[in-house]
This record gives sequence, C-alpha cells and structure tokens, in this order.
Amino acid sequence: MKKCYGCLLVASLFMFLMVFRFVDLKSPIENTYFTGSRTYNFTPITPNTTLPLEWLQITVPDFVKGEKKTSEVIVSGDAVVLGLFSERNVSDGERQSLRTWNRLNKLIDHAQSLANGPDAIKEAGFAWERLMASVEAEKLGHTNENRTVKGNERHCPQFLSKMNATEVDGSSLKLKIPCGLTQGSSITVIGIPNGLTGSFRIDLTGEPLPGEPDPPVVLHYNVRLLGDKLTEDPVIVQNSWTTSHGWGEEERCPKPDPEGLKKVDDLDQCNKMVGREVNRTSATIFHFNATKGLPGSGEGSRRGQYFPFKQGFLSVATLRVGTDGIQMTVDGKHITSFAFRETLEPWLVSEVRITGDLELISILASGLPSSEESEHIVDLEELKAPSLSPSRSPDLVIGVFSTANNFKRRMAVRRTWMQYDAVRSGTVAVRFFVGLHKNHIVNQELWNEARTYSDIQLMPFVDYYSLISWKTLAICIYGTEVVSAKFIMKTDDDAFVRVDELIYSLSMVNSTHGLLYGLINSDSQPIRNPDNKWYISYEEWPEEKYPPWAHGPGYIVSWDIAESVDNRFKEGRLKMFKLEDVAMGIWIADMKNQGVEIHYENDGRIINDGCKDGFVVAHYQGPAELICLWRKILETKRSHCCGDW
Repeated sequence: MKKCYGCLLVASLFMFLMVFRFVDLKSPIENTYFTGSRTYNFTPITPNTTLPLEWLQITVPDFVKGEKKTSEVIVSGDAVVLGLFSERNVSDGERQSLRTWNRLNKLIDHAQSLANGPDAIKEAGFAWERLMASVEAEKLGHTNENRTVKGNERHCPQFLSKMNATEVDGSSLKLKIPCGLTQGSSITVIGIPNGLTGSFRIDLTGEPLPGEPDPPVVLHYNVRLLGDKLTEDPVIVQNSWTTSHGWGEEERCPKPDPEGLKKVDDLDQCNKMVGREVNRTSATIFHFNATKGLPGSGEGSRRGQYFPFKQGFLSVATLRVGTDGIQMTVDGKHITSFAFRETLEPWLVSEVRITGDLELISILASGLPSSEESEHIVDLEELKAPSLSPSRSPDLVIGVFSTANNFKRRMAVRRTWMQYDAVRSGTVAVRFFVGLHKNHIVNQELWNEARTYSDIQLMPFVDYYSLISWKTLAICIYGTEVVSAKFIMKTDDDAFVRVDELIYSLSMVNSTHGLLYGLINSDSQPIRNPDNKWYISYEEWPEEKYPPWAHGPGYIVSWDIAESVDNRFKEGRLKMFKLEDVAMGIWIADMKNQGVEIHYENDGRIINDGCKDGFVVAHYQGPAELICLWRKILETKRSHCCGDW
C-alpha cells in the first residue's frame, strides 16, 4: 500500500500530460518544492522546440518499507494545473467541501477573461498537489512535519515578536508570518535610526512560486533620512514589486504634488504635516517630544521641517492592515497609507524583512489570523453545519465569501447568525466559499476546518480579489446543482444577516421567479479613474451606465436566475466581470433582454457601509461586533447596532 502512494501521485501527474497547453511557463524553473513529507525537485527539461519551456522533471518520493526512495518523471506544466480536477483519495466527509469543485472545471477554458485568472489556477495547482500530498501522507501514517505542535505552539499564532525573528548577516532581520495578514493585523517596529545614514527599509514579502527567483513585495516601506536623487530632504518611499511586473509606481511622502494626494480607508496617502515648515512654537513642541526619545523637528531638523523619524531618536512605527490598504503610524500619529495593489493582498504576506541603519529594539506582529483548535471548543457540535435532508431541499442557500486565513470571521459567523433556528433546522443552508491559499500551513488549517464543520466549499483557484465573480458563479452552482433551493443569497464574512427577517421578507415578495432582491442601485456609472480600486476600463464595460444591480453585502436571486447563470457558464456565454455584484446585474439584464421577466425588489434595510438600527444585513462588522449584535438580538429581539462596543 505504501508503494502505491508514490504510484498514485505519478499517475495523477501524468493524467493530463497530452492535453492542450494551458499554462505558459515563460522562464526556466530550477527550485525545490516541498509537499508535506515529500520533496519535488523541479529541473528544467529543454524540449526540442522554439516554444517557451512547458515541461518539468519531477523527482517523486516513493515509500517502501519505511524507506523513502525517489524516481523521476517528466510532466507538462498543464498536468499540474489540470490535476486540480483529478480523482483524489478523500473520505465522503471530506468530499462535502468539494461539492462545487469539479463543476468549476470549465474555468480553465475561460481563465483569460479576468485578470490574474490563469495565475490563480496555476498557483492553485501547486497548492492543491502539496495539500493532497499531506492528506495522503497523514492517512498512510507518515509524519507531517507541518502539523507538529510543540508545547503551546500554534500553527497560526495570534502574535509574534522579536524572539521569533531571525537575523541575517547581522544587517537585517526576518520575521516569518506563517498564515499571512488579515484586516486588523499590525506590525509594530520599535527602533532608533542610526549608523551613517539612519535610513532603513521594512518589506512585507510573500512566497514565490516554484521557479520564481524572488518573492513578491506587498509593501516596500523605505525611510530615507538623507534624501535621495530627487530630494535632499528626508522622504518615505512606498512601492511594491513582482517578478512579472517589477517595481510599481513610487509613492512618496512628502509628495512632490500635494494636490494629487489620494485617500486610502479615508486616510491621507501622506500626512500633509510631513515636510512642512513648522513655526518656532511648534518646533519647540516637537523638540520637547524628541528629548523624550520621540521623533521631532526641533534642533537638528533640516530647515525646521517636520519628519516622523529622526536619526538617534527612538521611534515606534506601526503598519496596520485596513480594508483597502496598509496604514503607517509613528508614535501614534498617522503618517502614510498604501493601497493594496493587484494580486498583492495582505493574506499573501509571509515575512517581514527589516534592513538598513536601524537599531531594532523590538518587533511585534499582532492581530494575526489564528484558527481555533477543535478539541478545545466546548460547543463544537452546535457549530457544525446540520446535515441536509436528501428528501427536502432548503428554502434558502446563503453563500458567504471568505478568504482562507479569515478563521476568526468564520468562527464569529458560526457562533452568531448561523445559530438561527432556520439554519440549525436545515431550512436555510449557509456555506463559506473559500479559495486556496499560497501558504501550505493555511491550506492545512483550512482543510481541517472544512472537515470539522462541513460548511466550507473550497474553490479550485487562489483567492485574488479580482476573481470574486467566480465565487458568485460557484454559489449559483451550489444552490441549483448541489441542492435545489428556492432562493440563493450572497453575503460576506464581515456581514451580520438577520436570517429570520429575510425569510419573512421573501415570503411577502409577490414573485419567486426572475427575482433580484437587495439594496438595488439603478443609476450607477463605471469608475474610470485608474487609481480607484473599482476602476473599470472601456474595454471591460464600454457603456456609460450599469444595468440595475444589488450591493454585494447581501442580495438574493431566485432559483431560475441562478440556474440560468449556471447554464450560461456551461455554454460559454457568461460574461465575467470583476465586480461581482455588478456582474450579477449584468447577467440578469442580459436575461431580461432575452425575454425573461425580471422583478427587482429593493430593501433599504440592507446596509452597505456599516450598521443602522433596524438592519436586515449590516456590513463591515468584525468578529467582536458580530457577537455583540447577536447578543442584542437575543436580548431585545431587535436589530440594534453596537456602536463602539
């Protein structure tokens, strides 16, 4: 049986060897790829062709009588991708999380329709092989080093400090972030700029794919106390880097053109105070702070300009992850904001690197995504998804968008509005739709969470924001093919859903066919500003207005709408659009043009931008707010907001 372990892997890698080419590996690969208890050695094989390299030589371990032997096999890059949909040795319980998986295999044919689509599927191929290798090794009794826990050590710790970091060559420090960052995570660096220049860098980096020479840089935060080629004054430069695109556009603080300042999470890209001349009184105040070991612009500051860092003085700098970007505060004062760039999202961060002339006193990473150990949960059975009856379909399926390392948000949803009687009885089915992560530890935690609670639907792609329309499609597939629900709803893991009120409202709607229910927007235009997160080019949408659509925190479609979305996808007629809620509106408008009678039902109690008393859906609610809202529901039977609770 152990010998077949390696054979099965070889067979799965060969399965799609001769299929038409999908993945274009544009650079030679020479790397080592670790998969749990396995090691795949990727070596370039140069085919007798002028086409880019598309073949890999893989060393596959085979366990025979407890000894690991290796054999080599040559496979196409396509096989790694298409292996996502090959048969796997998983239990019936584990298959519950894969009910939509193979039904999405046609995404391969249309991956080019959305930015990052091909990369997301290719990266998922690597992640899936690695995860399945760990699952198979676990079933065969082989030690999985990544699941080993020493003492109270956790796979996804809630915080890390300097004692967890590694010094490199005495000039830099690296702190591993095992499970990425999420909204609310923060990195605090306490140190004194010193040395010849006092300049230093903080880089938040991700994990490179096999074959990539360097990891992507989600945020490059560069403090240049002596200026640079563009200025002699102190400046903070922010940027990002990827193998495919190199360095992005620099964002400088102070900004040469203050009029062009943008906002991120409603905070200035650069605090207008930075680089400004300060009067004598202000200079005295800043200098007083500096004498306490805080940054100042008193004596010694260039021309009396304010700058948050000063050579020889202690600074406390914190990078905090927001909704749309990363905020930097120094000694409690907001200094800069940096918007997330495409494919460079906070969950991708796997390491903090600090280099340059900084005497590091301390570093602390807190608010990190952390999963709960199921053996320590006293109400575990109450949190598991009820089994769906084969004889009675649910009236409503609620698909919840979530990303792999949002463990705390999913647990908060399970403990709050998923405890409504309608959910516990199976009248309403709630499922989280979650893409794979590039981090192996996160995928292991996600797999264990999925088989523990039976409420996760895994997606065969890496979870980039630009691909959320694929999840909308998956929810429609689940609500029509896996179960046959009357209504299908989409929401987010930071939303509180009044399930009881929604069921009542749907019972009062006159039409159960051709229905789009939600906070309807009937007069919106595409955003044409390239700097905006929701920028839409004329190529993506040439018209000046969108058709009516419902805001993403909570909308519902009837079964026939969801079925039509599914069928159009299978037929290759579904236009993919990166704004998923607008995409549903576009799909429905196309159905209307084909003669389907559409009924738009507007509900102003679906709150798109927070919480208001009387809500049916409240958005942007963290785990603590979700729990508070649930307590208020239980105590008052009314939907009151929690404010600053």
